[in-house]
Amino acid sequence: MASVHRALRVLEVIHRYSGGVSLAQIARETGLPQLVLARVTDQLVRTDLAEPAGPGAYVVGSALRLADRAVGEELGQLRQTLACVRDAVGAAVYVARYQDGEVNITQYADSPAAPVVDEWVDFRAAAHASAVGKALLTQLDHGARRDHLFRHKAVRFTAHTLGTEQDLFRQLDAHRPGTALYDLQEYALGTVCAAVPITRGPNAECVALSLPDPDPWRLRKAARILQSEAAAVLLALLVTGSSPAVLTAAG
Repeated sequence: MASVHRALRVLEVIHRYSGGVSLAQIARETGLPQLVLARVTDQLVRTDLAEPAGPGAYVVGSALRLADRAVGEELGQLRQTLACVRDAVGAAVYVARYQDGEVNITQYADSPAAPVVDEWVDFRAAAHASAVGKALLTQLDHGARRDHLFRHKAVRFTAHTLGTEQDLFRQLDAHRPGTALYDLQEYALGTVCAAVPITRGPNAECVALSLPDPDPWRLRKAARILQSEAAAVLLALLVTGSSPAVLTAAG
């Protein structure tokens, strides 16, 4: 959230200068250090929230010029952001939301080189065994977690699945904010996943990735990149106002 707040502060300044604003002026108005500001503007440019307007100057990007666009075009902007994250992590990526007591995958981005996970068990019934589910459950209070597990029993899908509600809750309670949660072949053998919680309203949300390869080094590397890109996804969701009820491929 700190990254999102910094990005929004920079966007506020850029938005006030229709003819473009220099990095020096943005730094004066936001108080952000030079290296932090460079990272923020790079992220804003990559997600089309800002555009270069000459050496060291920026204007608002196409993602913010949505007033006259159709809903399909707005969703296209979100799909583009997810596709960029997919390519950065080298894996299929997902946005999920906990709504009406259920896990919902609202958007995803895949490709032939980054296939989606084989949903052999409905994700709504596998929150305890999936990175997506854990990232959503960790944002709920104890009573809401218990309610979910009462409706969706913690079934062992593989030998790696956490066996009890107590084991799951201990893992969730030990999670540090801003870090990834993992599925280490708990949902399906040969597949590992990571998810980072993001929240933009009353419902828990997360961005996640899946790899059809249990290599722990590759997963840790992808998870670190996903953590750094989570703010870009949250910004895209905020800017586009994407409907959480729509499931759309972004491949």
